[in-house]
Amino acid sequence: MNAILSTHTAYAYAKINLSLDILGTLPNGYHEVRMIMQSLQLHDTVTLKISDTPGITMTCSDASLPVDEHNLAYRAAALFCDTYHISEGIELHLEKKIPVAAGLAGGSSDAAAVLRGLNEMYGKPATADELAALGVKLGADVPYCLMLGTALSEGIGERLTVLPAAPDCHCLLVKPAAGASTKQIYTDYDALVQTTDIKHPDTDALLSALSAGDYNTLVSGLCNVLEPVTTGLVPDIAVIKERLQTLGADGVLMSGSGPTVFALFSDLEKVKRAEAHFLQTEYAPGTFLTSFYQPE
Repeated sequence: MNAILSTHTAYAYAKINLSLDILGTLPNGYHEVRMIMQSLQLHDTVTLKISDTPGITMTCSDASLPVDEHNLAYRAAALFCDTYHISEGIELHLEKKIPVAAGLAGGSSDAAAVLRGLNEMYGKPATADELAALGVKLGADVPYCLMLGTALSEGIGERLTVLPAAPDCHCLLVKPAAGASTKQIYTDYDALVQTTDIKHPDTDALLSALSAGDYNTLVSGLCNVLEPVTTGLVPDIAVIKERLQTLGADGVLMSGSGPTVFALFSDLEKVKRAEAHFLQTEYAPGTFLTSFYQPE
């Protein structure tokens, strides 16, 4: 298959979870989830080029990340080329802005951007559903990262329902330096849920709030069942949350399995003051001011 574009730029948008609920464990060991996802303006940039060198070559602005099959973006390119019998060489450059291992789906979004970009370059041989089917082979969040916007995610994350756009607001991300293993977090959650009454989100109420454009109900209902578990492993999460609440955030929550905390603000002056505060702390490298992204 010959490319119709010799170069293409694609954007990989970060995501947050406005809610994250775990309904149980499936027979295959995966967790069954029900969560509301929202993409952000914060993004990585993926540049794809046809190469004279056969195979896939990758570079990245973040020297700590692998540039081979251990990188999800590389694996996405390999999967697309294998599926559609592409013999041309592909050069892939990833410019990272989304923090790594942050609960913001950076790796999944990079993979989605590669799939989307290569599909454009080769004249869209894959439909949206076919691209999503490729994406789920790479990771449960990849189909959502292909779709973007506001969505209900169910199953293992692959069953997606488009939702009304979330009300506009400002979003401040604060990521502590310490992290925790996602596998460990889910293992600890499975143990904790046997002995502790964990607060679950009222997802239906949040869905109603989105339908009504009700910002106040939305921010008051933010809930993530993994937050108590990850906070036990990364105590900075609780410190960050308390500071954000003191600084006037309308709603504060950990995203995904963490450790990034996001705060939603309707007031620009308040969010600017909160950003300035965190940029003067040890959390400065993980502080990002952004807003919601909705695809056209």
